[in-house]
Order: sequence, then C-alpha cells, then structure tokens
Amino acid sequence: MRIRPFQPADEAALVELWIACELTRPWNDPWRDIERKLVGSGELLLVAEAEGSLVATGLAGLDGHRGGINYLGVHASR
Repeated sequence: MRIRPFQPADEAALVELWIACELTRPWNDPWRDIERKLVGSGELLLVAEAEGSLVATGLAGLDGHRGGINYLGVHASR
C-alpha cells in the first residue's frame, strides 16, 4: 500500500470510495468538496492505493487555529 497526495485522475474513484465508506451526505456534493480542497490546500487530501485501486482516504483541514480530518475512510475489503 502506498499513501500519496490526491491526483485529479483519482477523482471518480475517490468519490466512489467515499460513497462505499458511507462518508457522503445528500446536502454535501463530494465533487465540490474536492474542488474546494484543491483550491486552498490540496496537499491535505491524501489517498492510499493498493494494487492499482484506492483503498483509503483522508482529508485534513486547518483553520489557522484548529485542525481536523474529514472523509476518513478505509474500504471494507481492507
């Protein structure tokens, strides 16, 4: 397994993983969440890849005072 920064080519697989991990909510558009993250601090969107597939994800944030992690998930097969 390799942990690495998100790459634009990962977008569809990442949203699929978020859905599989039940991390999405009807009121949040995951595609927009990715877009917003890439504008400000894209290096804080990480994925784990194994055998050519995304298997885990973590999206970190920092507001200047506090840090947090969103969209933290691991595929059920892992």
